[in-house]
Amino acid sequence: MTLNATNADEPFDCEAQSEMETDALGAKLAGAAEPGLVVGLIGSLGAGKTRLVRATATALGADPSCVNSPTFVLIQEYFGHIPVYHFDTYRLRDVQAFADLGAEEYFGGDGICFVEWADRVASELPLDLLKIEVTAVAPTARRFRFTASGPVSQRVLSRMK
Repeated sequence: MTLNATNADEPFDCEAQSEMETDALGAKLAGAAEPGLVVGLIGSLGAGKTRLVRATATALGADPSCVNSPTFVLIQEYFGHIPVYHFDTYRLRDVQAFADLGAEEYFGGDGICFVEWADRVASELPLDLLKIEVTAVAPTARRFRFTASGPVSQRVLSRMK
């Protein structure tokens, strides 16, 4: 895994050359995370968003076989050392549909929230957000760009570096 770490106010870029390296990145995120963290995931279909969530949740003690894309369920909850709440906005008709899910009740709570397709519901996400843009650069290689926009996300990003 290739890391490009700078100071806490700048994006953190890394590349995972394999699914195993993506899993290692998820474990690194799990080790840095804290309750109240909201992660906005952005990337095309098949980019690796759910894989990163699975790796993070597994590192936090969740059963990996339970972690899948919540596209049709919309919200999945995984329980380990820290609960993980996993939202998928891909099939929602609009931003109001996301608000109607009650997602904001999860934000700032006892767990970590992952929101896939976060760019579709950006107006409903908290200001303190760890945005992760995922780009497929080869069949199994992924580029991740982490951007923190508040105190919790900045602490997490700083610990990851």
